Amino acid sequence: MVEDTAVELLRISATELPGDVLEGLRRARERTEGVLGRSQLENILRNVEIAGERSLPMCQDTGVISFFVRLGDGFPIRSRLREILVRATRRATEEVPLRPNAVDLFEGNTGDNVGRNGYVPHLYIDLVEGDKLELIAMPKGGGSSNVAALGMLKPGVGLRGVKAFVIEAVASAGSLGCPPYLVGVGVGGGEDICMYLAKRALLRPVGERNPDPRVAALEEELLEKVNELGIGVMGLGEGPTAYDLHIEVAARHPASLPVGVVISCWALRHAEAVISKDGEVTIRRVL
Repeated sequence: MVEDTAVELLRISATELPGDVLEGLRRARERTEGVLGRSQLENILRNVEIAGERSLPMCQDTGVISFFVRLGDGFPIRSRLREILVRATRRATEEVPLRPNAVDLFEGNTGDNVGRNGYVPHLYIDLVEGDKLELIAMPKGGGSSNVAALGMLKPGVGLRGVKAFVIEAVASAGSLGCPPYLVGVGVGGGEDICMYLAKRALLRPVGERNPDPRVAALEEELLEKVNELGIGVMGLGEGPTAYDLHIEVAARHPASLPVGVVISCWALRHAEAVISKDGEVTIRRVL
């Protein structure tokens, strides 16, 4: 049941966009006056429509797979979960199909999207109260991953330094990650934690602000600054560079100010399901 659900989530995430992402792209199209930028967004939206109709991946790069897991204390499957999600990944590679994207350092492409050392697909696990399993499948392509950025800033640069780093990270990405982007930013924690926070920030619904009003104001400010860069849709200088920007914040060490920037291409792909301890499955779709 968990394996079948994970396979279905991988199919959905490869072939359908969440409704909030789709609406974000539609709003970007309406805000784009230039012919080149608008035509690119129209092509993107038509591509998504065809992918959904034919149940085929919307992009040839079906990404490296991660699962975000919230595992309730009372859910019956515990230590076997990784094994189950690995099997699901292998099945989805054949059944969807997904392009094999897991490449071993010494042996080359593994052919099934599973790494030989156990880290791919990657699982981010939160242990929570309750008896449910909440599962998010998130494939992420190489183009947008290649433009991620980590900065270990001096604490003295403060908020001004954080802002400058984020803007420079997007400027350096240029058109390489297929904009319009959704930009995830993580501040604090440590070098690993801020990158995790930045990636997790991508999963917040488009248009939803951080509950801390100070962080929410920073999101709005940086989104405006990023769009002033003028990169535009597919780097054509027309339309938005980013259709949203999300920030998550953690406490940091007094001697460091870590900032992570994780960028998604226009195709922010993920799919979510909740499984009860009795095997009832609810696939959540943001329509």
